[in-house]
Amino acid sequence: MYKFQPILKSTIWGGEKIAPYKGIQTDQHAIGESWELSGVRGNESVVAEGPDAGKTLPELIARDGAALLGKANAERFGSEFPLLIKFIDARQDLSIQVHPDDRLAAERHQSKGKTEMWYVVAADEGAHLRSGFAKQVTPAEYAASVEDNTITDLLADYTIAPGDVFFLPAGRIHAICTGCFVAEIQQTSDITYRIYDYGRKGADGKTRELHTELAKEAIDYTVLPDYRTRYEAAKDSEVELVSCPYFTTSLLDLTQPKTIDLASLDSFVVVICMEGRGTIADDRGGVLPIHQGETVLVPATAASLRFEPDGAMKLLTSCIR
Repeated sequence: MYKFQPILKSTIWGGEKIAPYKGIQTDQHAIGESWELSGVRGNESVVAEGPDAGKTLPELIARDGAALLGKANAERFGSEFPLLIKFIDARQDLSIQVHPDDRLAAERHQSKGKTEMWYVVAADEGAHLRSGFAKQVTPAEYAASVEDNTITDLLADYTIAPGDVFFLPAGRIHAICTGCFVAEIQQTSDITYRIYDYGRKGADGKTRELHTELAKEAIDYTVLPDYRTRYEAAKDSEVELVSCPYFTTSLLDLTQPKTIDLASLDSFVVVICMEGRGTIADDRGGVLPIHQGETVLVPATAASLRFEPDGAMKLLTSCIR
């Protein structure tokens, strides 16, 4: 099992919540994102402790292959780690954006697409986010709304609370807004089409580049009655939140020890501690302490995991089924 050094990214919209949430000291400010687990080129996660400290995630994959990823994942993704795990803290509204699907990303960028999900960690009073269209629009109407600054009127808007979940398949227009602090689980891809940015200027004093036309073909214009993911919370049970071809994510809200069986799972498991602290033990003798804001990568060779909360502990687990 592995912990990694967080990759902290300061942004023009970033806040000051990530470092204290994770319990780390840093002189860095306006941290908008902490990349917890990343195989993205130029942003490769580095093992934080243990005998493999200093090794990068790609180096682990090169050495261990299917033993780390799972056989099917190694065949499907090769040497690439297929998920990117982040915390995001928005002190200001993020741009309205969309991500291309696998077909369009391969065609335009020789890359994977980007399907993702959000789990709300914390929310300031009145914090909200946008996901999907609130009414049917045509591509031409979408482009016109960007031009005349009315696009926010077309989007579904949600006031949020901790524990809320949003699934964002590639093509769904979305925006994280002021006061949102979320965990994001996504395909390994850093391709974002920025649709609208409120006329905001970057650090260089210039308005940031928009990709309104590129986004037009990438957007899924389907209107849904509700874009929030509904689930029934349950103490000391494994509650599935999202299952898609790219990841399956579950919630464990624990007040007592819990063992999960991985014997039939041909995948790594990512464990993110959302609240509290405790320990994780695998069936191979590995034991790690874990606390709020930490992420652990469990290799595919683990046949079971036992979670022991210190009082209480809330975890997200993600794998590929």
